[in-house]
Amino acid sequence: MYAIVEIAGQQFKVEKDQKVFVNRLQTEEGKEVSFDNVLLVGDGDNVTVGAPAIDGAQVGAKVLKHLKGDKVIVFKKKRRKGYRVKNGHRQSLTEIVIESIATSGAKKAAKVEKKATPAKKAKATKSDDLKKIEGIGPKIAETLAEAGIATFAKLAKTDAAKIAEIIADVRGNHVTDTWPAQAQLAADGKWDELKKWQDELDGGIEK
Repeated sequence: MYAIVEIAGQQFKVEKDQKVFVNRLQTEEGKEVSFDNVLLVGDGDNVTVGAPAIDGAQVGAKVLKHLKGDKVIVFKKKRRKGYRVKNGHRQSLTEIVIESIATSGAKKAAKVEKKATPAKKAKATKSDDLKKIEGIGPKIAETLAEAGIATFAKLAKTDAAKIAEIIADVRGNHVTDTWPAQAQLAADGKWDELKKWQDELDGGIEK
């Protein structure tokens, strides 16, 4: 028997006793967790397809450990501006082992990873692409988000010195002086004005 299930925003084809690496879960190591957003279950020639999920179906699993994935190098360059930023990123992952696949009448595990409602999901994913700010790369954007600065509006209200303090451990020479002002233009939707200004900047620095 196999199933296609959504776990932490990704879809996986799983079977019993299979180990899977998924985006970081909040469940502690050694604890059980179940997922009820099962999209398809196959048992031999019998295939059940949900619309979109199968009512009553669950995939039970056990959290083995939390870890980080392999490093991915992100290189950003702008021609004729002398702007180059090289950062590394390691995705936070959780290793789980599939313990059961139930099509109906499944008992709830200690913790159930429920599918977020549209309103809750929208609230959880409310953020802006800070990499649109000249001088901000993936690593800096991630560091700022971890510090609670995930939108243009919040970045615009943060002092440049405070931003520099937050990203102090990120490799590279980062000048944050123009970031709040750039973020304010982005927050106001003044993209043409922002683009024109960015064309005059060099790595986020006034020429």
